[in-house]
Amino acid sequence: MNFQVTVLKILVSYPDGFAVMADLKRDMAILATSGRDWTERTKRLAARVPDLDIFSQALVERLNGGWRITENGRTVLDFMEARSSEPQVERADAPVERLAAVEPAPRILASTRVARSRRLQRRLAARERARAKAS
Repeated sequence: MNFQVTVLKILVSYPDGFAVMADLKRDMAILATSGRDWTERTKRLAARVPDLDIFSQALVERLNGGWRITENGRTVLDFMEARSSEPQVERADAPVERLAAVEPAPRILASTRVARSRRLQRRLAARERARAKAS
């Protein structure tokens, strides 16, 4: 199951969701040797969809020497990654409309990004003033 979650995560990171087998194998090897954090994360994600089967559920398709994630695959991955206050267990073969109804984690508001940017600019300016004063 962790293998299937890893495949979804890798494919979603590529442009158009397509990766040739050599790239997919390389990325899987990197993640497999990256430590316990990755293993634990994929186990948590897989627990959200216990009957996950990326090929029979048409979440990934085989094309021209590689694999590509489908829109259903993206939807299921978004569902697995959605944060909630209580753990939910859903089947991956649930209708897409039902999975799409799950709201993703809230996005950072534009005003928050602007405020962060201003704080960063003030900190950088303060550092420059301190450096100039120290010289």
